[in-house]
Amino acid sequence: MNLRFFRPVFRVLALMGMSLALVACGSLRPRPGASEPPKQPAPVVSAAPAATPPAPATPPAPQGAPAARPAGAAAETALAQGLKAYQDGKYALAEAQLRIAVRAGLSAPADQANAHKHLAFIYCTSERQALCAESFRSARRADPAFRLSKAEAGHPMWGRTYRRALGIK
Repeated sequence: MNLRFFRPVFRVLALMGMSLALVACGSLRPRPGASEPPKQPAPVVSAAPAATPPAPATPPAPQGAPAARPAGAAAETALAQGLKAYQDGKYALAEAQLRIAVRAGLSAPADQANAHKHLAFIYCTSERQALCAESFRSARRADPAFRLSKAEAGHPMWGRTYRRALGIK
């Protein structure tokens, strides 16, 4: 059997197969104007500090009523809400809650450092480098044992600012 006759046929079949593959790949790309899946937005936070509304005045508790929540509990609640908002990608809300937690007076140094660390992450990702660096320094002042994990310290958005702020090489 002479295979020379089949060589052109094989070439044509190979070219047709490659053409089909290219057409199929091209059809997988989204067409202009077609709906694309939503992208995770970068955290956008206003440059001005968020104003917190004044706390409403509460009337004194009647005799025998349970005591009001201590200020530390409010700070802990704000910290938990701020960390949850951060994890959910709600960075403006996270920033507001974390600021409230810091101002309300978190009792544990590790909690204070954690609040400042997440504020630093928000500031760095929203290109507020001075606030980012100051938040890292505040975290260290709150807890001298404060360190970012290796993965956090190597992050491209805040790793360099962290190392410069704390004098780490």
